[in-house]
Amino acid sequence: MYLPMSRYRALQSAYLRNQRPRVVLLAALLFGSIGLQLAAPQVVRYFIDTTQRGESGRVLVLAALLYLAISLGQRAVALVAVYVGENVGWAATNALRADLTRHCLRLDMPFHKAHTPGELIERVDGDASALANFFSQFVIRVLGNALLVVGILLMLFREDWRVGLGLSVYALLVFAALGVLQKVAVGAWAESRRAETEHYSFIEERITGTEDIRANGAEPYVLRRLYELMRDLLVKDRRAMLLSNLTYVSTNFLFVAGYAIGLGLGAFLYTRGDVTIGTAYLVVFYIGMLGAPLENIREQAQDLQRATASVDRVQELFQARPDVQEHSSATLPAGALDIELDRVSFGYETDDRVLRDVSFRLEPGQVLGLLGRTGSGKTTLTRLLFRLYDPRDGAIRLGGVRIDALGLNDLRTGVGMVTQDVQLFGASVRDNLTFFNRRLGDEQLEMALHELGLGEWLRGLPAGLDTRLGAGGYGLSAGEAQLLAFARVLLKNPGLVVLDEASSR
Repeated sequence: MYLPMSRYRALQSAYLRNQRPRVVLLAALLFGSIGLQLAAPQVVRYFIDTTQRGESGRVLVLAALLYLAISLGQRAVALVAVYVGENVGWAATNALRADLTRHCLRLDMPFHKAHTPGELIERVDGDASALANFFSQFVIRVLGNALLVVGILLMLFREDWRVGLGLSVYALLVFAALGVLQKVAVGAWAESRRAETEHYSFIEERITGTEDIRANGAEPYVLRRLYELMRDLLVKDRRAMLLSNLTYVSTNFLFVAGYAIGLGLGAFLYTRGDVTIGTAYLVVFYIGMLGAPLENIREQAQDLQRATASVDRVQELFQARPDVQEHSSATLPAGALDIELDRVSFGYETDDRVLRDVSFRLEPGQVLGLLGRTGSGKTTLTRLLFRLYDPRDGAIRLGGVRIDALGLNDLRTGVGMVTQDVQLFGASVRDNLTFFNRRLGDEQLEMALHELGLGEWLRGLPAGLDTRLGAGGYGLSAGEAQLLAFARVLLKNPGLVVLDEASSR
């Protein structure tokens, strides 16, 4: 079977490296299960032939007990293998989700303007989920089931070379068919994943804009567009499933043909007296056993088709690089910071300029208010200060240091900003103020809230700082949410504070 593992080895190695003991245990369990599956029919063959010879019942009872022990042992080993495999898969995909999330958070504004939150959620979570089996059991199960097929064929050769040869040809045909069919649906699954991403992206954007949609009576348009996206997803997902099921139909057809050949060979050898009835049973049983590993390999091939599309999309996301490059060759001085813009020009589009040759200097402790019409570049200026974008021309200095020579963490720690859109999480008041930083004590938090006139509000909360806020500030007034954003800046104690229409609420 065609397995483009050279493309994925680095990804698997990166997320399974820290789980080597679990992976080794999983491999041992799967291979142990294979050995037990091969041993069980040998006991049955012995039982049948012993019965035919008329030997004592004590021997038959022991054989029956041995068969039961092997069967129960095989089931127990398989159950533990499932448990270990799920742990490996979840640990690997959770690590992948964390890395993808961290990578997306480090990408700059041009990337996030080009990709909606709904799309990124689907890329981070949906594609990672599609790789769970790929990480946990793909290689081991394919290798293990292939070894089980080889073991069955060796056992058949051991009984009679003609049966072994016939079924070997059959197994090779199945593997060849899987090799061809595995590549058929990869493109279709990639299209299906893209359609699913567009679907989730659309839903996320419209839910966020529910208020504006209702205010403008745009519900019919939204529903019509949603129907179009759902129809597109249905068509592409159905096509991917149909192409994947070609593998199922083809392998089932080959299995039925092989089973018929094996039954014919077993009956032929028994009627000629070349094998005992127990051996004939063994041949038929092993032929029946071939169906399970070949079916498992088929399922892994189908999973690989989905995983291939997801791996490509994960690698594409990891390869995205920010336009703003970090150069940590200087640090910000302590205390209040002066700010200087030296002939700064910037535009979001290549031929467009929002800011042209802007120059001014602001001493530490001074306050400057920028007034201008909508679209004149006020918010753009704050984004340049935070290096969410870099200016096309000119330079920006804080404390006498060019901001493009600072580490991004150093820059954004030294500058505090309150925006017109406050982002609050579904978490406690404490976590919303500290961004989950446990180093800030309760006294600091309470002092900041009292200084902003929120002391009475805090005392009225049922659990104080541990009171959980609704996502998006649900249950708070617009003013209270804005003051919480001010409290964040106070706790940060930056050298420069930027307010982007912070009083608009």
